Amino acid sequence: MSQAARAIPADLDRTLAALADPHRRRVVDLLSQGPRAAGDLARELELTPPAMSRHLKTLRQSGLVEESHPTFDARVRIYALRPEPMVHLLRWLEEAERLWSEQLLAFKAHLERAAKPGDDA
Repeated sequence: MSQAARAIPADLDRTLAALADPHRRRVVDLLSQGPRAAGDLARELELTPPAMSRHLKTLRQSGLVEESHPTFDARVRIYALRPEPMVHLLRWLEEAERLWSEQLLAFKAHLERAAKPGDDA
């Protein structure tokens, strides 16, 4: 298996781990509406700044969000979503759905064959 092929599952694991927390999912929901300052996110989620900082660090490390600083104040951190991790997640979900659909269709066909009268299959 190539290094690139191994990287995608590792990235997917980080994405899923980051999204496992409801506060981080809420941050992603808020950032889907546009970039926001860390302080605004903390107020919206009613979290302390240190707690918000920990959640944002996890989201940054997973690659889900990126941080920038406005030119007028380097102390302010603005967060925005990065689309790539969600694209990988969507592709993984589509593949899982395809596999499940194939399995269910095969199971349905098996049951239909077994239900035919006089069929010993």
